[in-house]
Amino acid sequence: MNIKATIVPFQQGTEEWAQHRARSLNASDLAAAMGMSKYMTRAELIARIATGIVPEVDAATQRRFDKGHEVEAAARPLAEEIIGESLYPVVLAADIEGLHVSASLDGQDLLGDVTWEHKLSGADLIASLDAGVIPEQYHPQMEQGLMLSGAKRCLFMASNGTRESMRFCWYESNPELRAKIIPTWKQLMADVAAYVPTAKAAPVIAAPVETLPAVSVKVDGALAIVSNLPDFGAALRTFIEKIPANPSTDQEFADTEAACKSLKKAEEALDAAETNALAQLTDVDTMRRFVADYKALARTTRLQKEKLVAARKEAIKGEIVAEGVGAFAAHIRTLNAAMPGNYMPQVPADFGGCIKGLKSVDSIRNAVSTELANAKIRANEIATRIQTNIGQIDVANAPMLFHDMATLVLKQPDDLAAVIAQRLAAEQQRKEAERERIRAEEAARLEREAEAARKDREALELLARKREQDEADRIARDLDEASNVHTEMGLTLAKAPPCHQTVMVPLKVNTEADDGARMTLGEINARIAPVSITVAGLSLLGYEPVAIEKAARLYPASKFAAICAAISAHVLAAPVKALEAA
Repeated sequence: MNIKATIVPFQQGTEEWAQHRARSLNASDLAAAMGMSKYMTRAELIARIATGIVPEVDAATQRRFDKGHEVEAAARPLAEEIIGESLYPVVLAADIEGLHVSASLDGQDLLGDVTWEHKLSGADLIASLDAGVIPEQYHPQMEQGLMLSGAKRCLFMASNGTRESMRFCWYESNPELRAKIIPTWKQLMADVAAYVPTAKAAPVIAAPVETLPAVSVKVDGALAIVSNLPDFGAALRTFIEKIPANPSTDQEFADTEAACKSLKKAEEALDAAETNALAQLTDVDTMRRFVADYKALARTTRLQKEKLVAARKEAIKGEIVAEGVGAFAAHIRTLNAAMPGNYMPQVPADFGGCIKGLKSVDSIRNAVSTELANAKIRANEIATRIQTNIGQIDVANAPMLFHDMATLVLKQPDDLAAVIAQRLAAEQQRKEAERERIRAEEAARLEREAEAARKDREALELLARKREQDEADRIARDLDEASNVHTEMGLTLAKAPPCHQTVMVPLKVNTEADDGARMTLGEINARIAPVSITVAGLSLLGYEPVAIEKAARLYPASKFAAICAAISAHVLAAPVKALEAA
């Protein structure tokens, strides 16, 4: 993310600077927004931003602030020695995805390569730095400062302003934490928009418990029991009726627990009174029955209420956790509704684990609320990645390539791009192979058809040559017979060979191969005009068309001479046949 931060020209601690902070999402508040701060809960931060109400700074707090500024100024030269550069305090701000984000840096070098963050010394902080560990609650503040400044690392220091008290560690930028900054602020502002003011609970202090009357049992001279046990019993029953029957709030839990302590004291007082009376009398049955009854009542009630408190606390924990689980499930449903399918995976959210060790209802609610916000942030990040991936996948044009859509959309964009490229390349290869197969099959089919056509043509030509030869032989026989007949009739046709010679010419032409040239019946008639012949006539002479083009019959042009010879032979043979018929 390329951030273009600007320097805010307000000195830290001034009224202008305070107004700027009130309009910004500040690095010092990021830990609270992430639920990591020890000084402010996430719910308190939401209320402060939503209402604009900032807690009043009392004198003690102001003295602490002043002390911090004084110590910071004293420690700056020590930090400059470590860094080797002069440091300057600076306030940075930038608008990122609609959020106005800011950071007030204790120090930054002139080139902006290094930042400096200083804290007042504390025993726990010093011990942690001695171990080489910067407490995690300080990481978000430094990371947002690095994000806005462009620096790669931050010198984290704790001191009281002296070299002896100084401890420091280097903080290197954490890409994972940085990626959470903007989503965290977005979720916080969404919760601010949905904020509903509630009365802040006062510190829980048990209400004053009604004091039971002191137990008085004594023996007078006539061995009569003089006591206030009946009055004590009435007061005990009234006291028990005032104990909350079904505590649900921190106040009711505190009141019930305090009442149980008073009941315990009542048990002890009754034991002491009984012991005192028995020391004065050997057998006072009535007194002992009263003591036993009231003692049992106090003890039974105390045990019952103690168990009720424990059970109700567990029940309320369950209710708060269930609310968190339900709210997160609803958020997942909302995210899925914006997608073509239910692509959201199981997003981890440890609502049960986040409340371990917590006692008060408020602390439990805050922990669940913080875990819910963090879970929503994680879910939103996944949903954004899914939406980006959906845009890369062209299901409409290649549905078979993305049958595992629910798995693909969860991949990192770079990994998904590689998968898509691989599948598209494989599909292209498959299509090319299919096209090559079709081309090969078509070529083979055409080759088979050409071979079949060649064989058919050769067969037709062979048959045509055979018919021509048979016809030529027949004509020759007819001519010989006609010549003999003419001779017997005293005709001289046999002596006039020109016609006979003309008839015999086609015998030589018939042997020529078909050169592929074609002529129509009209063209044949045009050549032999004024004589004409029909398709049926040629068929009788043994010549069939080799092709039909629209209405025209086509004959081999190479057979024209043979056709003429056949016609001549037929004409010459006509007189002979006529004589025979006569």
